[in-house]
Amino acid sequence: MNKRHIAILGSTGSIGTQTLNVIRRHPDLFEAEVLVAGGNADLLIEQALEFNPNMVVIADKEKYSKVSEALKDTDTKVFAGEESIGDAVEMDCVDIVVAAIVGFAGLRPTLRAIRAGKTIALANKETMVVAGEIVTSEARRCGTAILPVDSEHSAIFQTLQGEMGNRIDKILLTASGGPLLGRSRAQLQDVALEEVLHHPNWNMGRKVTIDSASLMNKGLEVIEAKWLFGVDTDRIEVLVHPQSIVHSMVQFEDGSIKAQIGTPTMETPIQYALSYPHRIESHIPRFSFWEHPELTFLRPDTDTFRCLPLAYSAIARGGNIPCVMNAANEVAVQRLLEGRLRFIEIADFVADAMDRANFIPQPTFDQLIECDAEVRKNLMQK
Repeated sequence: MNKRHIAILGSTGSIGTQTLNVIRRHPDLFEAEVLVAGGNADLLIEQALEFNPNMVVIADKEKYSKVSEALKDTDTKVFAGEESIGDAVEMDCVDIVVAAIVGFAGLRPTLRAIRAGKTIALANKETMVVAGEIVTSEARRCGTAILPVDSEHSAIFQTLQGEMGNRIDKILLTASGGPLLGRSRAQLQDVALEEVLHHPNWNMGRKVTIDSASLMNKGLEVIEAKWLFGVDTDRIEVLVHPQSIVHSMVQFEDGSIKAQIGTPTMETPIQYALSYPHRIESHIPRFSFWEHPELTFLRPDTDTFRCLPLAYSAIARGGNIPCVMNAANEVAVQRLLEGRLRFIEIADFVADAMDRANFIPQPTFDQLIECDAEVRKNLMQK
């Protein structure tokens, strides 16, 4: 396996820092070539001083001087702004782009990386939710591989190895249920933000953790799975699996089910995406069935956690509606973090935006950009 040069979009976030953990343990196989951060200049500087990348980009232009001054005595080139992110992923020295910028903001640089022929290690599910048809079409046209980093989609991808030509009967997408599993609507009326952010199994950023609690994260993953694996959503079933040991399963037309099982950590799917098709040594503690004598599976409570059926509805309607749903959800999450929206109100907030949206059956990329901006603008005025 030749050494692979990595660009990390979102290097200071949860996926980005865990990607650097993998690179740190395998310096003979991976090199951090480009690091991109939104506004966390202090951590970006710390990462750059340790990994000595070719380039760093800070999206917040106001932080450019701070980063540039801190790295002036190194060989690392410093750039700022959204356009520089796209320029960075197109560099000839980059082999793999880890797309880990959270939310809609990750779409444009991911598309530029695809068009530049880079292998994509995809951790930004919103890219597929908003523009799955465009992204997959461009990947086919450019001969670009998209390797999933989400634990569930990595599990599906891994179970499909060696199954070329065998028909998928059903994808069984597992969900932890999040930190609020088992709560009723009455119990969620005044749930504290601290409870929402306290995930029992996974170390994730705040936005993803909130989406996990509302089951919107699983809804986004249903849509992502449709585009990644070419399976209609009526053949994608969500199972709540509180232990987060079975990361997802695939049932084939003969009734056989294959599952990927392991200790809950994002470093395993990250490492697999970086090393694919090879498997390399990992420090992750081995899973023991003796320590987990019971693995349980439950039906999701879609009456209480309504974001999951909203996602099924969005992809069934198609067009720009998944884009509308995603934009409304990002605004709702931000309002929750700011104390301006209750957790129980997220689904209604998103549903209302979907109902009010102007439907575009086959949106272009530019129309999706405009749609996202329009939805956010309208919601900000509410």
